[in-house]
Amino acid sequence: MKITATLLVFILTAATLAAQETGYPSLDGPPTFDEGPGFVVLNPGAKTRLRTEAFADMIAESDVVYVGESHDQKFAHLAQLEALKILAFAKKNKVVVGFEMLNSGLQPVLDEYASGKITEKEFLEKADWKKEWGFDFGLYKPLFDYIRKNKLKAAALNVPRGTIKKIARGGMGALSPEEKKSLPEKVEINHDPVYTAYLRATYGGHGDNPMAKVITWDNYLLSMAAWNEGMAHSAVKALKKHKGHAMLVIAGNGHVIYNAGIPFSIKTRMPGLKHLSVYTEDLEKTEAFREKPSPLADLVWFVRHESKPRPPAASTAPAKAQ
Repeated sequence: MKITATLLVFILTAATLAAQETGYPSLDGPPTFDEGPGFVVLNPGAKTRLRTEAFADMIAESDVVYVGESHDQKFAHLAQLEALKILAFAKKNKVVVGFEMLNSGLQPVLDEYASGKITEKEFLEKADWKKEWGFDFGLYKPLFDYIRKNKLKAAALNVPRGTIKKIARGGMGALSPEEKKSLPEKVEINHDPVYTAYLRATYGGHGDNPMAKVITWDNYLLSMAAWNEGMAHSAVKALKKHKGHAMLVIAGNGHVIYNAGIPFSIKTRMPGLKHLSVYTEDLEKTEAFREKPSPLADLVWFVRHESKPRPPAASTAPAKAQ
């Protein structure tokens, strides 16, 4: 494999991630792309050769790790699990796992499930998983099982369903006092030009965009900011509650991309932490990315994507950006 001055490519399998020299635990599952979480990690900005265990070291040295996902892709979730194993080992299980999948009002239910006080069936019923999130719980089950087995903490990060849609259609003034409680007092919009261009593309980007008939660009931008700010607000609350813990944020790629969503908001609210963002992408796009790398995150983790129809998810997204 060719190493360039601007792009370092290293292949990591379930075996090579567990570098014996550092004492990282062995990772479960077959190391092939077809059967388990074999993957390729690209660092768009790397200029020197990394050791085999460098990826694990980067996770272990971080206070907050973000691993994005395409919600319906199994191997993206397996990648998240491998990151969790490394982080939990390095931090001696002092880890909080933050989930976009659950709104902050469900924190008591999540606490019960993470601590083993209620069963999976009871959790799914109390959290109303199918309505709240919509994607197959089986994709997330390995993460929750690991949390329960190792007595990790978990945090419900999302803004309650419907709040973001109301902001997108009517601005902050459309919210009731009760709905505003799920958001920080001040919502800051990230005007990073690359991220703004990305949001413009998800919005439609042109005046003939059908969405513009019900959602103005300004309100769309505000709704996306409120969404990220709300989740970051919940994440920071969890970090302050569980002092000395690291955090793994499990969220859609759209909240991780360019470090402009949740990462930007957490950094603003809680300076001094060391962050690592990972964007997961389809393995088939690896070569195209090598030819034209993009700073989608600190690292881009390529995993096999399965072709299948996308289930209707009960996401709070006002549009395509998730």
